[in-house]
Amino acid sequence: MSVIYLLVSALCALALAYRYYSAFIAAKVLMLDDRNVTPALTCNDGKDYVPTNKWVVFGHHFAAIAGAGPLIGPTLAVQYGWGPGFFWILLGSVFAGCVHDMIILFASVRHRGQSLSVIARKDVSRLTGVTTAFVTLFIIIIALAGLAVAVANALYNNPWGVFTIGMTIPIAMVVGLYMFKIKPGAILSGTIFGVAAVLAAVYLGAPVAQSSLAGWFTFSKQSLSIILPLYGFCAAALPVWLLLAPRDYLSTYMKIAVIAGLALGLFIVNPTVQMPFATQFVNGSGPIIPGPVWPYVFITIACGAISGFHALIGSGTTPKMLEKETQIRMVGYGAMLTEAFIGLMALLAAVTLVPNDYFAINTSAEAFAKLNMQVKDLPELCRLVGLDVTHRPGGAISLAVGTAYIFSHMGEGLQHTMKYWFQFIIMFEALFILTTIDAGTRVARYILQDVLGNLYAPLKQTDWLPGIILTSGTVSFAWGYILYTGDVTTIWPMFGVTNQTLAALALAIGTTIILRIATKKRYALITAVPCAVMALTTFAAGYMNIRLYLDKGMMLNTVLSIVVIALVTIIIVDNVRVWITLLKAAKPVGMNDERGEIYCPVVSAHAPDDLPLA
Repeated sequence: MSVIYLLVSALCALALAYRYYSAFIAAKVLMLDDRNVTPALTCNDGKDYVPTNKWVVFGHHFAAIAGAGPLIGPTLAVQYGWGPGFFWILLGSVFAGCVHDMIILFASVRHRGQSLSVIARKDVSRLTGVTTAFVTLFIIIIALAGLAVAVANALYNNPWGVFTIGMTIPIAMVVGLYMFKIKPGAILSGTIFGVAAVLAAVYLGAPVAQSSLAGWFTFSKQSLSIILPLYGFCAAALPVWLLLAPRDYLSTYMKIAVIAGLALGLFIVNPTVQMPFATQFVNGSGPIIPGPVWPYVFITIACGAISGFHALIGSGTTPKMLEKETQIRMVGYGAMLTEAFIGLMALLAAVTLVPNDYFAINTSAEAFAKLNMQVKDLPELCRLVGLDVTHRPGGAISLAVGTAYIFSHMGEGLQHTMKYWFQFIIMFEALFILTTIDAGTRVARYILQDVLGNLYAPLKQTDWLPGIILTSGTVSFAWGYILYTGDVTTIWPMFGVTNQTLAALALAIGTTIILRIATKKRYALITAVPCAVMALTTFAAGYMNIRLYLDKGMMLNTVLSIVVIALVTIIIVDNVRVWITLLKAAKPVGMNDERGEIYCPVVSAHAPDDLPLA
């Protein structure tokens, strides 16, 4: 079967979802209205709360949420065949992931850009608010460590990549100063300079790596495990307009350009889908993912369909930058759809590999020997990329090989360029992940400030320098310690389950929000149904993980997994208690967002009076 059939059907489905389903949610469920002033305007402090052009916000939000998940997860999920991963990304993103992102972003905008835990405390209960704060802080630290592991593995002993990634930092700061201070609003000229400079950094990386300067950009895994947290500290402490927003904005162009190029390449090359719809590993015992297709395909594709990490960005940096309330649709729903498309492109690039070659790349030598498979095109692929890519599990290498093969076959005589494409895609993946570390560390800082602010009030002030330094340093040290002392095998499995469990938690809170504001109670089903699906799936996967950890004697992972599942269960049960009360209300009662008036184009304006829930 030609891969074009899958590509075209996916594009049509995603376009229809944005045109109709997101419009329904914006107009009927959330009733977005630009007369409601956003916190970027009401709380403008020139640091965290900054009114920003919608395209820059979209770029920042997309770059922040689109980490390793939509690239690595779908590639690894190909173990089960092309069918399970393809349909989960398509259906999961449209009806779960995009709704999740849009609802949480809306709730945070209405709550003056405050975090998910604050929203939960105000609109559910103090118990849920406190529990959510601890769960999300734990999950985001694990997530940052897991993402940083992928960066360290991609950049160690790789001066080309370190130079390219490193140069994006001063480039972003120059663009930030230009667009926000020197010539405010100069989006076009700032973008042209920034994109040109980033492309120049990518091009110059090759000669730098071959020169006497290479030693300046060559680091070990241990060194990178220290450098990355230091970078995360700087990204969290500096004003958002100076590094975070312009860097994410610029990197978005690279990400979207590469994925668009991959889609174009699939049309031109028109490769055949080599992987079957379902493999013999759907029932478990796979060489890459040990569990069965359910629930593990939902956990492996950590971000391509739905991700709880997005709730932290949607209630962290992004709501503090939106200029208008109606932009929630484009940024929340649209950015997640874009990420789903990236996940589909990664999956399609992987399924064009011969199955035997795919498993040879993504398994250890011992595991592959047990499969009794013979490689087919792999020796020639190794020669073309200039590197032995066999037995390099993790998904990044097989994705780079598949993508480089597509790019190098888009025209006659381009086959010899495959090694350049291969290295470029490796760097592309690293940049993808690093932008998430930028925003993730800052969001964790916000959460920690909310928690510690209950003990010492000044810590809640996002513009208090000592508090910024203390909380940024604490968060960076926490995930940096896990990074330095752990590896993928100890971090990623727990991240997969906790990330999706957080999505179920956020959907439960989102259901409470809709029940508070919607004119029709049945609208809450758009979040309640995916909440139930994700809760059941993640609890099943968590139970399987706990058994695996017990068998391996990993008591810390076992205890942490049990604690997270228990806390999330408390949160969901508490939300259900609130749902029962809200379902009895005859009319919308509004959110506890401290606003005196809410404008609504569908129903008459109403004050957000609280409903007694005790």
